[in-house]
Amino acid sequence: MMKKLSIIVPVYNEEKNIETILGKVKKVKLRNANKEIIVVDDGSTDRTKEILKKIKDKSIKVIYHKRNMGKGCAIRTALNYVSGDIVLVQDADLEYDPKDYPNLITPIIEGKAKVVYGSRLLGREHAKYVKFAYYIAGTSLTVITNLLYGTKITDEPCGYKVFSYDVIKKLKLKCKRFEFCPEVTAKIIKKGIKIYEVPSSYNPRTRKEGKKIKFKDWLEAVYTLLKYKFVD
Repeated sequence: MMKKLSIIVPVYNEEKNIETILGKVKKVKLRNANKEIIVVDDGSTDRTKEILKKIKDKSIKVIYHKRNMGKGCAIRTALNYVSGDIVLVQDADLEYDPKDYPNLITPIIEGKAKVVYGSRLLGREHAKYVKFAYYIAGTSLTVITNLLYGTKITDEPCGYKVFSYDVIKKLKLKCKRFEFCPEVTAKIIKKGIKIYEVPSSYNPRTRKEGKKIKFKDWLEAVYTLLKYKFVD
C-alpha cells in the first residue's frame, strides 16, 4: 500500500538556501510513498518570505508566522496541516541531504519501526564537524540521553527525525526553539517506543554561513532531557 510522506520544513532567514533545498526535496524519488511539503516561514526578516510567496507548486504548502517563534513552534504549527502517514523534519540549511529519505522512511514502511533517526556516526560517512566543540556538544547530549533513559542511540541531536503520524500526533509537544529534539526524544522513549537509527550524510556549515545553534541551546537541551525524565 502506497504511503504518504509529510515533509516539514521550518525556515528562518534562509534566502540563499530555500529554493535549493525545496528543489532537492521535490527531486527525491520514493518508491513506496508520495510526498507533501509543508514549509513554515518563522518570521523571516530577509528575502525568504518574498521567495516563498512566488511558489506556485501545489505540492508545497507554505504557512507564515508573523514573528520569529523558534524551530519548535514552526514544527508544531506544521503538524496541524499534516495529512501523511509518515512525518519527516527537514532543515532548510542544506546540512542534511534529502537523498537520504528512502533509507529514513523504509523501516517505517516495512513495519520495522515507528520512529527513525538519522545518525551521522553510523556507516561509512562519518560526521565532519566545523568545530570540535560541536562534536563534543552532540556527543555529550547523546551520552546524557542514554544515561537518563537507558537507550543506546548514537546521535540524539541529528536533524533527521522521522515518525509515524500516529506516534507524533499523540505527543503533547511544548517546544519553542531547538529543544524540539530532546523533548521529542524523551517523550518517545518514555512511551516505550524504540528509536531505529540509519546512517545520515552531513555537510556542516559555519556561523558565517548562517548556523544558528549556540551554547545556550546545548544548555537548554540538557535541561529539557532532565525535565522530561520526571514530568510530561
